[in-house]
Amino acid sequence: MRTLTRRGALGLGVAGAAAVGLAGCGAHKPSDGPKQGGGSPDRRPADSKPTARPIGDGSTSYTGKQPKQPEKPVPLEPGQTPPQFVVFSWDGAGEVGNGLFPRFLDLAEEHGAHMTFFLSGLYLLPESKKRLYDPPNNLRGASDIGYLTDEHIKDTLKNVRRAWLDGHEIGTHFNGHFCAGSGSVGNWTPQQWRSEIDQAKSFVKEWRTNSGWTDLESLPFDYDKELVGGRTPCLLGQDNLLPTARELGWRYDASSPGGRQVWPVKKQGLWDLPLQQIPFPGRSFEVLSMDYNMLANQSINSTNAPAHNYPAWREQATQAYISGFKRAYETNRAPFFVGNHFEQWNGGIYMDAVEEALKHMAREKEKGEDVRLVSFRQFVDWLDVQRPEVLDKLRTLDVGQAPAEGWKRL
Repeated sequence: MRTLTRRGALGLGVAGAAAVGLAGCGAHKPSDGPKQGGGSPDRRPADSKPTARPIGDGSTSYTGKQPKQPEKPVPLEPGQTPPQFVVFSWDGAGEVGNGLFPRFLDLAEEHGAHMTFFLSGLYLLPESKKRLYDPPNNLRGASDIGYLTDEHIKDTLKNVRRAWLDGHEIGTHFNGHFCAGSGSVGNWTPQQWRSEIDQAKSFVKEWRTNSGWTDLESLPFDYDKELVGGRTPCLLGQDNLLPTARELGWRYDASSPGGRQVWPVKKQGLWDLPLQQIPFPGRSFEVLSMDYNMLANQSINSTNAPAHNYPAWREQATQAYISGFKRAYETNRAPFFVGNHFEQWNGGIYMDAVEEALKHMAREKEKGEDVRLVSFRQFVDWLDVQRPEVLDKLRTLDVGQAPAEGWKRL
């Protein structure tokens, strides 16, 4: 497997780009079991607002149960076809004036999809207060992703608020995004990860104090309870993060590099939900299911390559996502995980590819197939109610392997 990394830019730097090809697709098997809704309607009048009970300085508030959540998950019966879960996730989750955050909130709303937004804590900290951040093994106030302008912080708050009210999950991408040298997150101890997490949470829970802004609405959730998972910068440091995450009661981690399209297992007590190797059309290797890894293989890490390449690269990226989805959907029904950034790299072709891929998957759902576009939190809600023996059988299916005698005999 070739490893490709990046530093800087908004969001995650990703390791791991290509791998040798895996097994191919089998025949499509329709669902045997009952359909379970992808989301319940929000029953409040459209013009009403949730009653907020401020927490701390009022940066966050308790507003009751999160709206627009799926129906309560139920266990699969032995031999029942599992749903096809797809999780679209976003690293950094800052709005920098390019309109990508609201674009994908609108897309999700249109298609009844839920997503996970891994918010970088620094994206709610004004640069004038950057010395409040004391990153492990780095200078106070340092950040490899910089800081947002005050206006962009306000835009980010607006979109994070909408995201939660629309039923999406708010996870964490931590803070300074350090991926190289002695200060890399790959070198941090469990205690240093605890410091980073505590700071990331404080920047979300105390943005009002840190900014002095009193005319903006609070975030409508209790972040201590909302935060149950994250993705590390550059997919580094998971082994030392997990003991701390477990102590904090987190339920999953999405930091593993180079995962395969198989049913997940737990690592150190948390569900391990990695980016996955998926087919890369026209190439003999596979690519991780993230926009930057496709870019790294197409333009050799350039984010502004010659525009004449864009149409072919856009189509290649779109078909990579669709191929990964189809391989799982038509065979072992392993969950499909996609990672993205709100970036206009190479003319925005990766954003277009993600949108087209999501629309393709949504069309399958709209045809009545049991395709569920969910957040990581919603997916682990489903995993946690499944019978261990049923999950064990699902794990016997390799990449691209359908049950030999059909789902009823698995």
